[in-house]
Amino acid sequence: MILLGGKSYELMKDHKNGWNPEAFRERYSEVLDRYDYIIGDWGYSQLRLKGFYRDKHPKANKDTAFSSIVDYINEYCNFGCAYFVLQKNRDVQPKEKEKEIPEKPKSGSQ
Repeated sequence: MILLGGKSYELMKDHKNGWNPEAFRERYSEVLDRYDYIIGDWGYSQLRLKGFYRDKHPKANKDTAFSSIVDYINEYCNFGCAYFVLQKNRDVQPKEKEKEIPEKPKSGSQ
């Protein structure tokens, strides 16, 4: 269980050890809060993050529905790259054993 920005996520898939909590924290943006799934893929030592909705979500389309994650990996990711898939939990009540990833500080805040 991963907590970030008051949202909890579960690691569904960790292909070739693609999951790196520090890199995820650095690249994470609040824009991703709206999605039900986040995929992170590695290319040229850079982590890319992309959000997807559950298939029945009103905003889901061909390119943003969960069922298209395999197509995204095959078409837009480097061949054989490491990647991970996170699923946002609908129940955001934290449990005692959950591990929170600290948020990166906002620039200019004191």
